[in-house]
Amino acid sequence: MKALIGLGNPEEKHKITRHNTGFLMMDEILRAHSVSLSDKFNSYFGKKGDVLYLLPKTYMNLSGNAVLELMNFYKLKNTDILVIYDDATIEFGTFRLKKNGSFGGHNGIKSIINRIGTDKFDRLKVGVGPVPDRIPIDSFVLGNFSKEELDGVIKMANKSIEVVDCWLKDGIEITQNKYNGKVI
Repeated sequence: MKALIGLGNPEEKHKITRHNTGFLMMDEILRAHSVSLSDKFNSYFGKKGDVLYLLPKTYMNLSGNAVLELMNFYKLKNTDILVIYDDATIEFGTFRLKKNGSFGGHNGIKSIINRIGTDKFDRLKVGVGPVPDRIPIDSFVLGNFSKEELDGVIKMANKSIEVVDCWLKDGIEITQNKYNGKVI
């Protein structure tokens, strides 16, 4: 089994914020894969075949709680998950896939690392940056996308479908080679 995990915050007021990019990408992936969600693992959860879909309702800073619960229930290894999330240090419209690494200042990733006990899991970092001068990063990522950016978000979400399909079929290395870089 493999798990696709999108990070975000569950309240409606967060729906189109930069920090909800993982949820926004997953919305399109779920639509493309014809997956409906239910409440399980303190998350929005879906399963189709041998693929699990998880959007934690724990809020970003406690994402690891839901991820650990899913991994324990399905006996997943850290190499069985792909976490999709925003990265304000990467240029808007850019994807960066990684096999492991530090949390890089992202509290959702920090929570997952702390809860599952390793930083060795696959990630799809979706660029939402750069952060404008004189704006604190927290304010920036919790801010809504502009109208102009929303068109790009839709394009990135559509491209994320290709990325996860490649990851599910071919693994991280091939997916990195095909999709790392500017996608829109």
